[in-house]
Amino acid sequence: MGVKKLATNSERKARIMLVDDSAVIRGMVRKWLETIDNIEVVDSADNGQVAVDKVGILKPDIIILDIEMPVMDGITALPTLLKKSPNTKILIASTLSLKNAEISLKAMSLGASDYIPKPSFARDGNEAREGFKNELIRKVTGLLPGANSKKTYFLNNNRQNASWSPMPQPNEKFTFRKASLINPRILAIGSSTGGPAALSELFSQLKGKFNNLPVLIAQHMPPTFTTLLGEKLARIGGLEGGEAKEGEPIIGGRLYVAPGGFHMRVSEKNGQKIIALDEGPPINHCRPAVDPMFESIAENYGNSALAVVLTGMGSDGANGAVAIAHTGGTIIAQDEASSVVWGMPGATAMTGVCTKLVNIKNMGAELAKIINKGT
Repeated sequence: MGVKKLATNSERKARIMLVDDSAVIRGMVRKWLETIDNIEVVDSADNGQVAVDKVGILKPDIIILDIEMPVMDGITALPTLLKKSPNTKILIASTLSLKNAEISLKAMSLGASDYIPKPSFARDGNEAREGFKNELIRKVTGLLPGANSKKTYFLNNNRQNASWSPMPQPNEKFTFRKASLINPRILAIGSSTGGPAALSELFSQLKGKFNNLPVLIAQHMPPTFTTLLGEKLARIGGLEGGEAKEGEPIIGGRLYVAPGGFHMRVSEKNGQKIIALDEGPPINHCRPAVDPMFESIAENYGNSALAVVLTGMGSDGANGAVAIAHTGGTIIAQDEASSVVWGMPGATAMTGVCTKLVNIKNMGAELAKIINKGT
């Protein structure tokens, strides 16, 4: 079955550059991408130095960048690639290991937009290759210029009816609602593409200002990555915890990051709110997904829930935000100007449930006002 072709508003084809030391992988990825309308692979390189030498002339829209390469590796090349071509978005594609997860998180803190785990094709077989192909195409098309155009739609389910709604334009006017008058008892955050950097920025701003709230995060990431992300955010924010564990109690001043490969929900046992994890089917192509976490928070915290939707492609979090709003909670979304991809926050804004759209540089101060308003 052929790849579904992408339609965009731009007449110019999106320009992709491949940087990987494997000629087999470069050829395979080129073949996949060139089946998509409005994409052209303008060049490829077998190491970071070759990419650095060419990027200033080529100015690609997206670079798919491997980490482990001879001459110059991906993490060394990354800052220079972005310096020479600041508007280029970089998608890290590397094998999933603890070492590469650490390096990839560093790469995202240096400006890479997203990461995709590359399987061992010889060991993992055709199913793994097909999964990698589908995820690569999904992420590349989500990063393309104009990906959030009026021709892109998301499923808007307001619990009374469901409909396909157009994604918002950056300058579109939105309907906003007032924040809850109740002091929040939980902070929940959903994020995807660009999320690790946005979360780090937010947690550095909020250190010492969480007011003993439990903090739950669903970030679209594979296993190992979420472990490291939890450790990093707990350290930056001065919180206990990190990656969440099945059945652990939800208590104030603690961080709970949904583990890669698991949906995370709030449940209750013997009057105590607890973490519930499951390996159910992906939701919005993701596991963990934001919607089920938000929906469970709506059920358990009602108008004392404070939820934030940060940068990310797709619309995950929008339906869950509606559920929180319907129980009286407060929703804040990141603005378009500071988002790597304005999919998730834009879809949430389109539902009309947000209190504000906020630049990530001001997000901590805005949340602190809500969190600490009763103190």
